Amino acid sequence: MTIRVAVAGASGKLGSVAVRLIEQADDLELVATLGSSSSLDEMLGADVLVDMTLPQVSPGIVAFAVDNGLKVLIGTSGWSADRILDLERRVAAHEGSGAVVIPNFSLGSALGTAFATVAARFFDSIEIIETHGATKVDSPSGTAVRTAELIGAARAGRGPVEAPHTDQRARGQQVASVPIHSLRMRGVVAEQQVIFGGAGETLTIRHDTIGPQAYETGILLALRAAATTTGVTVGLDALVDLGISGPDGEPPRPTVRER
Repeated sequence: MTIRVAVAGASGKLGSVAVRLIEQADDLELVATLGSSSSLDEMLGADVLVDMTLPQVSPGIVAFAVDNGLKVLIGTSGWSADRILDLERRVAAHEGSGAVVIPNFSLGSALGTAFATVAARFFDSIEIIETHGATKVDSPSGTAVRTAELIGAARAGRGPVEAPHTDQRARGQQVASVPIHSLRMRGVVAEQQVIFGGAGETLTIRHDTIGPQAYETGILLALRAAATTTGVTVGLDALVDLGISGPDGEPPRPTVRER
């Protein structure tokens, strides 16, 4: 069966990669490409909407797609646990609806986050440094937010991380008690470091994205999964068995909280 796909944000860095992959795949058909001046009606007739837009416009685009019976794949940053809760309510109101939310399409990034949730149970000092190109408009990144939320969930029985002096602006933004420091620089695609501190030692889990090829496998995997999903699925790790689980035998999941 051919999956009919519309891409919102088709001219962007990630959106253009998605468009190319769809055009090359035998089981996918590109039926619409939406930009900032496009009517949302242009996506109608597609089976799946791929949202690769901006954090401030993404919720409205996704809501339109769900309300009109499209499955949705969200690759836009900024989908925090609170925003995902709103999405779950909307999807639940439409029988058969489904959405897949992927903060990062890189398998290496998914593994780095999974490894961080394992280490989170053994260290009390944890901070995240994430670096992206100067044109990225939001911070912290969606990947860093999800990593911090999963770290918080993995530490549910241990408590918040130790983060002194967080009243000072230079100490970063706290997400699930984890300080996140965002760098926006020329010459960078994407990089994330999760640094753990313990008595007499530190551990750093680092992932570097060198080029957009890192996202290709994840985009295709998530797009094909979105075509048949119901409910809301979050993270590439939910689609791939990474062989890593929390202390209860299940992958840690973030709890929703107010920001």
